[in-house]
Amino acid sequence: MKNEQLKQSVGTGSNEPGKYSTLNLGPTHPATHGIFQNVLKMDGEIVVEAEQTIGYIHRAFEKLAEHRPYNQITTITDRLNYCSSPINNLGWIMTVEKLFGIKTPKRVDYLRIILMELARIADHLVCNSVIGVDSGALTGFVYVFQERERIYEIYEEVSGARLTTNMGRIGGFERDFSPTAMKKLKELLDHLPSVLREFEKLLKRNRIFMDRTIGVGPISAERALNYGFTGPNLRAAGVDYDVRVANPYSSYEDFKFDIPIGTQGDTYDRFCVRQEELWQSIQLVKDAMNNLPEGPYHADVPEVYLPPKQLVYSKMESLIWHFKIVMGEINPPVGEVYHAVEGGNGELGFYLISDGGRTPYRLHFRRPGFIYYQAYPEMITGGVLSDAILTMSSMNVIAGELDA
Repeated sequence: MKNEQLKQSVGTGSNEPGKYSTLNLGPTHPATHGIFQNVLKMDGEIVVEAEQTIGYIHRAFEKLAEHRPYNQITTITDRLNYCSSPINNLGWIMTVEKLFGIKTPKRVDYLRIILMELARIADHLVCNSVIGVDSGALTGFVYVFQERERIYEIYEEVSGARLTTNMGRIGGFERDFSPTAMKKLKELLDHLPSVLREFEKLLKRNRIFMDRTIGVGPISAERALNYGFTGPNLRAAGVDYDVRVANPYSSYEDFKFDIPIGTQGDTYDRFCVRQEELWQSIQLVKDAMNNLPEGPYHADVPEVYLPPKQLVYSKMESLIWHFKIVMGEINPPVGEVYHAVEGGNGELGFYLISDGGRTPYRLHFRRPGFIYYQAYPEMITGGVLSDAILTMSSMNVIAGELDA
């Protein structure tokens, strides 16, 4: 492979002082796609060593969450992978529901699947189009961002927000999908396939793109598993692990879809796996829409789900529940739970310990980007600098996930 050939050439010639140079890649370089730094030891254009540095964002999500009531933590989660915020929001909400033992109606499950798959589509569109940009092809990026805008309009119709969405509530949704939301969703599904086909024509069999990505930043299935890879990065290495199939949640067991895998675990495989997952997500959204059950858009759990405003103004019981929920006095059970969802870039997990207080006793986020980033030096050593940029893009490391 390309990296192996380059590794063999590193250090040949002489051991003269000053042969190697040090290069700071980041933390404020646009090619790093986030605020993190890599100190590279270079032999000309070849990366000899790499050391990554994080901590530039100083967010401390986990400690912030441990000082907030359960309902207020949702707004913290969508700052992790902000390219697919609804998955973060709904993953956290499902974790709390698991702690409380709340069973949501089928309609809620299917609506959540629609939103999570839309978020996956948006996430993959960003990642794959950025890979194109870093190989010198800007057109595809500009083209697919129009479809991302359509998805954000659906977010806005459902939740009132676009990027950091605060989507959903413990027990269900704040409101049902409006006719406008369903109309926008149908328009997206009618238009997106043709855009994806055009995008694939631009890149997938493009000779320059293939030369820039095949054999670049590879990782074997064994090494990927050792590092704790999940999501598209693991599947690109040939392991068909998907949380939606291995541990179904939100009624994913009702749906059938393929798990695309690669063979080399390189940048091109990661691109192709995500591209195929886009088609699978489109079909999942269609299936969920076509089979959307009737019923309520939230569970009957007045102790955690805010009552309708008109009832708060007219009924004492609703006013009491509203006050208790807003003030965080919902008395969660004592317990320890872990819940994981298939995020846009891998397994997003929430490890929650409750001591019965108004805030979590301990909360840990399993951020897939943080785990991938540990392997980055190994994946770029022996390659050239331009390949290091492409490798970073294809790993879909989101800076918001690094400092939790």
